Amino acid sequence: MTGHTDAAGADDATGTAPPAVSLSGVGKRYERGGEVVRALDDVSLDLPRGSYTAVMGPSGSGKSTLMNLVGCLDTPTAGTVLVDGEDVSELSDDGRARIRGRKVGFVFQTFNLMPRLSARENVALPLVFRGVDRADRLERADELLARVGLADRTDHRPNELSGGQRQRVAIARALANDPAIVLADEPTGNLDAETGRAILGEFERLHEAGTTVLLVSHERHVAEHAERIVHLRDGEIEGIEDIEERRRAAVAENAAMPDSGREMGDERDDRGGGGADGDAPGSVDAQDGSEGSSSGTGGDR
Repeated sequence: MTGHTDAAGADDATGTAPPAVSLSGVGKRYERGGEVVRALDDVSLDLPRGSYTAVMGPSGSGKSTLMNLVGCLDTPTAGTVLVDGEDVSELSDDGRARIRGRKVGFVFQTFNLMPRLSARENVALPLVFRGVDRADRLERADELLARVGLADRTDHRPNELSGGQRQRVAIARALANDPAIVLADEPTGNLDAETGRAILGEFERLHEAGTTVLLVSHERHVAEHAERIVHLRDGEIEGIEDIEERRRAAVAENAAMPDSGREMGDERDDRGGGGADGDAPGSVDAQDGSEGSSSGTGGDR
């Protein structure tokens, strides 16, 4: 399956497809204790179709607010938000629910799976609200579970799956409606380091297949899997870092290096030990609690 396509995704007269998401002059203010809090202030950002963008920033920088606006969970107090070409800035609750159900896929840190439903039924659930008949939605669920490597776990309930497997089910569920964009909020936060790397690999494969991905993380080694990192601070975009350009430059530099130099570099990499996050393979993050324990493995099977 390739990325989301429909009439809104068709090329315009210039031959360039419109962004999957576009924010223009977006602001969000809350009143808290008699004071006005500026969660976002004059934010403009495009997420091109098929792009992979990460958002980083300290606590209170506006990451969650940005995610909520893009995911149609909230509306801005200023500016416009377009999702798949549709202005969602002033939609009613029902209107935003319609957009969420058809054009946005969510992957949460805590998985948010229905405990009494099987993996297949969890993945098929968004299709129930679309009125898709049972046979078609179960066929779609099986296809997506196979895509994330869980073809042999379709009938398992969440408590029979490891943390990594549960997050794979959540990713499959996010893809059920072939959304314009997948939003991932700290998707590796409850996973050990090794399983987290495997889940990030799933997002890379989604991106390679043409899915637009927006990932929020406070961990740099997670954000660096994206093409670019949007840095937020105090509700404003502090800067946008082009990770993909840096990768291309590193590949070009390595290609131009004499063979002996590359071998020395490889030896240095080998001596580096663990993964990109500095942990030894298979080590457990401090955040990893009981999520992986119910399966008896704590990791991804």
